[in-house]
Amino acid sequence: MSLSSADAERLKQAFQQCRDMEGTLSEQLRAYAAAGREIFPAYGEAVDRLVARIHQNGGGENAPRPGEAMPPFILPDETGRLIGLPSLLRQGPVAVMFYRGHWCPYCRLNVRAVIQAQDRIGALGAQTVAIMPETQQFTEKFKADSNASFPVLTDLDNGYALSLNLAIWLGPEIQHLLANQDLADFHGNDGWVLPIPATFVVGRDGLVKARFVDPDFRKRMEIDDLIAALSSAGEER
Repeated sequence: MSLSSADAERLKQAFQQCRDMEGTLSEQLRAYAAAGREIFPAYGEAVDRLVARIHQNGGGENAPRPGEAMPPFILPDETGRLIGLPSLLRQGPVAVMFYRGHWCPYCRLNVRAVIQAQDRIGALGAQTVAIMPETQQFTEKFKADSNASFPVLTDLDNGYALSLNLAIWLGPEIQHLLANQDLADFHGNDGWVLPIPATFVVGRDGLVKARFVDPDFRKRMEIDDLIAALSSAGEER
């Protein structure tokens, strides 16, 4: 069963209510997840099964841990300009964040909270960079729609996410339920592979200082935890 147009409108209204509510990012995410279960229970149940499968397969477990080196990347931003992790780190600590896509309401709630914290992040001498498997057309849309001030990079075919053990195949059940989203167009391929949303705080020495990796995309690193990790990374010499 795919999402009806009436239920899609209800989800859109629920998203707007959760986006505008007072509270932490985690509270907003939980509120939207609860609304989603009520409006589209088949999808919530399918996601639970997907998350269980990813856990069983150890998805994300081998991603870089605190104290380990963060593998460098050079990826194109929303304008096509190549951005490299080493050049970013020369300026200070970096929060490297993986998002599922411009269409994902949880990612949109997440990025909005990060944008609201940009003054706090900048005051620490730190930077933010987002990574998505979408082509430039859609990373540009994500940045414009969210009014993000930081680069949004294209990880075509999830190559970098794969190297970090973050890429997952959604499977036919989720594909059917997300039939209203044209991921093949967004990604430039029909693989139905997405990254596990994750955040890595990387110090100027290239080592991971903190990470948040959870196969359940409905959960994200809390903003205060992100700020604390960047502050600690910035104090290291």
